[in-house]
Amino acid sequence: MRIVGGAWRGRRLATPAGEATRPTADRARQAIFDVLLHAPFAGRAAVLDAHVLDGFAGTGAMGLEALSRGAASAVFMEQARAAVATLRSNIAACRAEGRTQVLTVDVLAPPRADRPATLVFLDPPYRHGLVPRALAALGAAGWIAPGALVVAEVGAEDGLPDMAGYACCDERRYGAAHVLFLRAEGGG
Repeated sequence: MRIVGGAWRGRRLATPAGEATRPTADRARQAIFDVLLHAPFAGRAAVLDAHVLDGFAGTGAMGLEALSRGAASAVFMEQARAAVATLRSNIAACRAEGRTQVLTVDVLAPPRADRPATLVFLDPPYRHGLVPRALAALGAAGWIAPGALVVAEVGAEDGLPDMAGYACCDERRYGAAHVLFLRAEGGG
């Protein structure tokens, strides 16, 4: 696995052993960022100088990809011990410590936010209905800015969750993943 675009393009990222972490494949990550950078509902401004939240971060590939492409900062939420160690290693390999924060917390019970995110990535385990629950918890704790873009992955077989408070701008399928591009209420 590697960073596919931006300043750190080609930088290899570590992955934890085992199957507890399911990182977004390079091709799917490239496709997601192509949508973000070129879609009429997003564009370069969606990533450039964004304050990113990478929930269920795993290896941190999505947040690090955003930083590589010009995001200002990233907060990573992950609670699995092996994934957190790998995430910290990947941040160090990118020399991104000054622009990142790692919170070893449950995304469904986050602490109060210091600053809301303008770009949010959620890639929870499939088949548990976690995306709507995570959005509700993160929103209540101030993590999601009005008008923020949310990129959420659910299993292709899971069906589309009810996304109250969010407009679905686009959806794509990449292998086993169904990727939703959502806009939080309260912004353009």
